[in-house]
Amino acid sequence: MYAKPRMPDPVREAAVRAVLIAALTLVQLLAALLCTLAKSWAAFPMMVLTIAGTIITTWAFLDIWITRQMWRQRHGVVSLPSSAARRRPLERR
Repeated sequence: MYAKPRMPDPVREAAVRAVLIAALTLVQLLAALLCTLAKSWAAFPMMVLTIAGTIITTWAFLDIWITRQMWRQRHGVVSLPSSAARRRPLERR
């Protein structure tokens, strides 16, 4: 069975943070919908907060991608010369 390697810790932290923010935004959306259906005065402020939460959620998911790219650049690059790289000619004395 193929086991997928574990994500690096900073990427996992960003992913958990994004999922929690997305869940909170969905709860806000549900509350705004219920306030709208009940014709409550709180419907408009809840919708404004839901729109702000959507923007924050989008940034949180972009943060996962940015953190993954940064981690790959810092830790994932193996610096080895390729087979096409030429060796330096021997110095003549």
